[in-house]
Amino acid sequence: MKQSFKLALAAAALATGVAAAPETAHAQEIQITGPLAGAPAVRKLRLYREGRAELALGGGFTLLDEYKRTIFISGRLQYNVFDWLGIGVFGGFSPEALSLNTDLTDRIESTPAPRNQRTAVNLPGTVGQPKYEAQTGKLGWMATPQVTFSPFRGKLALFQKLFVDTDLYLHGGVAFVGVKERGDCGGPGKPCTAAASFQQVDRVAVAPSFGLGLTLYPSNFVSINFEYRAFPFSWNRGGFDSRGSGPDASFPDNRIDSEDRTFKFNQMIFVAAGFHLPTSPKVSE
Repeated sequence: MKQSFKLALAAAALATGVAAAPETAHAQEIQITGPLAGAPAVRKLRLYREGRAELALGGGFTLLDEYKRTIFISGRLQYNVFDWLGIGVFGGFSPEALSLNTDLTDRIESTPAPRNQRTAVNLPGTVGQPKYEAQTGKLGWMATPQVTFSPFRGKLALFQKLFVDTDLYLHGGVAFVGVKERGDCGGPGKPCTAAASFQQVDRVAVAPSFGLGLTLYPSNFVSINFEYRAFPFSWNRGGFDSRGSGPDASFPDNRIDSEDRTFKFNQMIFVAAGFHLPTSPKVSE
């Protein structure tokens, strides 16, 4: 009798647990009815980029320079296939007057350092030879085919009174950079101590180019651009014999050549005014 009572309690508990078990959840599609049925997420959106060409003109300046700070007269020409995707080219040039000495370059020239056999390769003499700034590397021009991706857009507010449409974009491409740096020397008949060895030669460096930017649209036709760009490559910025011999070519070899180029994460800021055609953007439904 007692055993039967226990079996009855167990069966009752099992039945209660089965009845209390949660039912399997099923997703239910919510059908929107009324005037919002089939409506887009945003209506009457100004498409500032899609189907428009942009010409941006302004200036750029390099960052974190050791010996020369370069100011570029720059521009960007771009066609926007979609509101989020554009293709174009960025370019600029820097005349000699806009290649400025840093404080380090001025100090090297003004400090009376000893000119002897060990330093003669790196620094010109004091009489009849050029100043140190003549051998420091310079950036002369840049041309960069690139793609622009604009995933974010919104508005900026000033004192909650003035609202400006904005977008944040990323850009990437290949940079062709005109570089002036000290020419090769140290071979037969061309010692690195001669005055002519401190002259510069031109070459073209190829580097990846990437960065991000912010565009403000105060009107339908004109925009304001703030852009950061990086284009890393190796070059001899100081005109020094710093590498070429020893383990991993990490010691001077009394020659100036491609071994003396060191890696630099070159960076610049570009500020410009942009002009768009057609003059009025498309507006979404």
